[in-house]
Amino acid sequence: ASLLDFEPASQTERSFKDRMVSLCASDAPFSRHQFEPGHFTASAFILSADHQSLLLIHHGKLHRWLQPGGHVELTDESLLAAATREAMEECSLKASDLELLSSEPFDLDIHRIPARKTEPEHEHFDVRFLFRCRTDQASAGDEVLDLAYVALENINAVESDQSVMRAVERLQ
Repeated sequence: ASLLDFEPASQTERSFKDRMVSLCASDAPFSRHQFEPGHFTASAFILSADHQSLLLIHHGKLHRWLQPGGHVELTDESLLAAATREAMEECSLKASDLELLSSEPFDLDIHRIPARKTEPEHEHFDVRFLFRCRTDQASAGDEVLDLAYVALENINAVESDQSVMRAVERLQ
């Protein structure tokens, strides 16, 4: 329902929305083992308390600075619950550290994940939510190489990706 209500900011995002709505009709859209066309993931864009910086993680598998996020688990009640859980796990935060700024998705993105081990190349249909962190005590979780608050105007200086930059433009 939140996908249907989402207002895309661009033609690219409209295409993402349309593809995500179509994926909802598949047999297992949340299964991390559905590789064609892909599966849903959930992410958290976490602003600093003063809204001037974004909390990014240095992803252990992709080796890029990205927002916290990942696969939807069977125990997650919703995509928002998955995004919250991922933020807590990857940034060593408590639920009380996070303030949800909107219960509606903040951004949509579909991106390719390279093949590795037993998994073929596939797409992540990523639904992203916006939070503010009430603490500066975040620390890297188990699968995270590093984590840092990066000033919004400096994010283009870190090795990230186009989808993060598109979301930062929306924030600015």
